[in-house]
Amino acid sequence: MARKKITATTDNSEWKEPKKRKPRKPMSVEQRSAASERLAKAREAKLEKNPNYGQSSIHESLRNLPDDHQLSPSKIKHWIKVQQDYAKSERASVRQNIKGAIAKLANHEGYIRNMQTYLRHGTWVDMFYGEQMQGKIRNRCIALGYYWFGPKAGQVKRSVGTFYPDMGCTYTQEMLEEENGYERPRDADGASDNRPVVRKRRQKSKAS
Repeated sequence: MARKKITATTDNSEWKEPKKRKPRKPMSVEQRSAASERLAKAREAKLEKNPNYGQSSIHESLRNLPDDHQLSPSKIKHWIKVQQDYAKSERASVRQNIKGAIAKLANHEGYIRNMQTYLRHGTWVDMFYGEQMQGKIRNRCIALGYYWFGPKAGQVKRSVGTFYPDMGCTYTQEMLEEENGYERPRDADGASDNRPVVRKRRQKSKAS
């Protein structure tokens, strides 16, 4: 059976070519400065009417932090821009198949996500801080945990490198070794070295 051939016609007699928009002239230095001044005045006026203007994406607990605070929103935004530039350069390195570029890119992107999470929720979740991730976060115990059973039942659970308010100091590796009966080998001067610790063997008392 032969197929019927259908021919469609379209009337474009009333179609008109859209007008081309003229390219905008570049602004001079004076025009740019005047525009920035007008924009600054408009922002100040909005800020007077609404103190939370421009801070809708920042958690309430961070809005009143001073700019010289270690984790102020202004510093975090600057760090995010710096890390985004690093991530951009690392993406180019990944395309060039440079060794280690994928790991560096993932490190920068993860740090950026953690900083954005901090601005939204007010909780710092990364183990490092700073523009170059040069600072390390120290843990602080806010609620003590206890052993439920075993030889340490009823004693406080502690982690090395964590500050404990009941002790008033940071729990160190030396404290852990002393508590658990470990002894780190020492040199001739009596200073401890970095060799593995040795567990003291307790002598069994002879039954009388």
